[in-house]
Amino acid sequence: MLKHPQALLAVGAVFLLAGCGTEEAQAPEPQAPVTQQSELLAACQDTEELAEVAEHSCFHAEYGPFESVTAAPFGGPSFVDVSVGHTAYNVTLPAVAYQQWTLGYAGSVIFTPEESTEYAFLTSGYRAVRVVNAATNEEVGLECRYNIPQEVCGSLRTAVTADLEGGVDYRVDFAAIVPQPATFLLIVEETGHDHAEE
Repeated sequence: MLKHPQALLAVGAVFLLAGCGTEEAQAPEPQAPVTQQSELLAACQDTEELAEVAEHSCFHAEYGPFESVTAAPFGGPSFVDVSVGHTAYNVTLPAVAYQQWTLGYAGSVIFTPEESTEYAFLTSGYRAVRVVNAATNEEVGLECRYNIPQEVCGSLRTAVTADLEGGVDYRVDFAAIVPQPATFLLIVEETGHDHAEE
């Protein structure tokens, strides 16, 4: 009989969300773990607009304003809000462990958009991302993934986009498997927003 069935459930959730991989820890930030969803997630075609969003977000990633948050544990309710625009959130994911081993990190934050439009979730590291309507628990389809070139922004690595409805609370789940760090930078930006003015 298992002593900690919740730990096995949490581990299973991390691997389901983040994917199982056999990556080596040679680089400080390894490539993204391939999940079934991210494997099917197409590369973004409108990279010019996303490059502008990344350049604008890069300013916030380097100069702020900054806010540190600890994501709610994966699978539970989240009240950790990341809805303030033009803010770089330093997100720490709770560890998913089994006995003395840390297997990965997973957690959730809440994002409530002001307008109905497409949003980009830009991160400083590669993370599995899932967006869910917090009221209905219905998963929102991610549109595409954009790997941010070093020459566009050295502080951010990737972005995923999704069409979201204004005034609706969305739970954003993040997961990473070891050796990725538990902490990363998150910036959420409208993709259709005029970034030259701010």
